[in-house]
Amino acid sequence: MADSRSEVAERYAEALFELALEEGALETAEADMKEIGAALEQSDDLRRLVESPVFDRDVIADALSVVLEQAGASLTVKNFVKLLARNGRASALAGVVAAFAARAADHRGEVSAEAVSAAPLSADQEKSLRQQIEAKVGKSVVLTTRTDASLLGGLVVKVGSKMIDSSLRTKLNRLQQSLKEA
Repeated sequence: MADSRSEVAERYAEALFELALEEGALETAEADMKEIGAALEQSDDLRRLVESPVFDRDVIADALSVVLEQAGASLTVKNFVKLLARNGRASALAGVVAAFAARAADHRGEVSAEAVSAAPLSADQEKSLRQQIEAKVGKSVVLTTRTDASLLGGLVVKVGSKMIDSSLRTKLNRLQQSLKEA
């Protein structure tokens, strides 16, 4: 199910990207989609609404229209999200937001990377990490960071579909597993 949902998200994101590019409104669409992503992250009610199969498609479309109107979203994005909801694909909205951001970044020659650490990274550490990733991928990197104390130490870096997990938690889990097998 997750694979088909991500395929759906990719297709819809590509359609919006092509439309926004054709209209010369890529930056506006990207900003609007970021707003939608932020709203989904911040509002449990909104997230439950779009992910629930219980609500009627028109109810979801109308609710999203109100949210987009209040956010001042462009007509292109409003119509796109309405279409998504009316086609019964509102549950893929978060995936569409992520896929659209990745597609827009790729168009600019950028790649998105996420670094998760046990403690906040300093500005120098972020800069160094960004430079190391840029050297590996050969593109400009947009780095987002967040903390997760459960890592205990180290980093988990995600670049596209690749993940490098050098967290202390993972190393301890591997050690524990190898001790069980011995």
